Amino acid sequence: MQRRHFFKNAAAGAAVLSATPNLTPIVAAPAPTSAAKIKLSVSSYSYWHFKGDRFPIEKVIDDAASLGLEGIDVLHRQMESEDNAYLQKLKRHAFVNGIAMTCLSIHQGFVTPDAAERQKHIDHTLHCMELAADMGIPCMRLNTGRWGTIKSFDDFMAKRGQEPALDGYTEEDAYKWCTESIEKCIPRAEELGVLLALENHWGLGSTPEGMLRIMKAVDSPWLQLLMDTGNFLENPYDKLAMIAPYTCFVQAKTYYGGGEWYSLDLDYKRIADILKKVNYQGYLSLEFEGKEAADSGVRKSVEMLRKALS
Repeated sequence: MQRRHFFKNAAAGAAVLSATPNLTPIVAAPAPTSAAKIKLSVSSYSYWHFKGDRFPIEKVIDDAASLGLEGIDVLHRQMESEDNAYLQKLKRHAFVNGIAMTCLSIHQGFVTPDAAERQKHIDHTLHCMELAADMGIPCMRLNTGRWGTIKSFDDFMAKRGQEPALDGYTEEDAYKWCTESIEKCIPRAEELGVLLALENHWGLGSTPEGMLRIMKAVDSPWLQLLMDTGNFLENPYDKLAMIAPYTCFVQAKTYYGGGEWYSLDLDYKRIADILKKVNYQGYLSLEFEGKEAADSGVRKSVEMLRKALS
């Protein structure tokens, strides 16, 4: 499959390209137009932050429809089942409510010297691609994983997402493990038509340079990038601009009521401008991560994002 040319007028993309000459951005339109439209979605994670009873995906679909959204991003761990009957029920419920199921967000990690453990995560990724295909979901979130030398996620967040490598190993080892593991998933992704979207989700994905290094090494149109607006904790806008030309899906963090782990004061008009400069026309999926009640937090977030995108 032939890859498309670089968007010549994107300054941030040009800077990245000079450092990584074989990378080709997704967006190929000559310039943004008034017809370009970013589609607003919501993540099911917005309603369930891994605490208490899981919020039903069907109710997320209902809420998205009532808010006039165009899609939902499904958190795999929030699904009540993997039975085919459940998968098809979700697909039907989304369709009759005019909601696209846009992305399946899963958890896996390839940063381990244990080959058998890496294979478990490869197998999990392949399995989840099958689930996505069965539900008609065209995109799946991919993580690099992290060292795990800080066991508690709360402690990890207190360290701003930074942790030391395992004794005896380096980041070069981690990049090799991650790249080789993703390469094993690419043929099945192409067969199923499920685009893998590597997120800036800690570990090797904590920097745009790390994300682009992995994408360049894998070198497949079936691996692109997922932009999480809240996961670059320092100087986010320059970093978001670096990955924007290669982004196929966006998750937009908001923190009404204070964040579960931290809060960022994000300028969504500025982020929208970054996306529009590369003519991004895909989904922007709200990830409400605040402590306020989900119904009001999501509603406020949608109103804010609509204003920023207008």
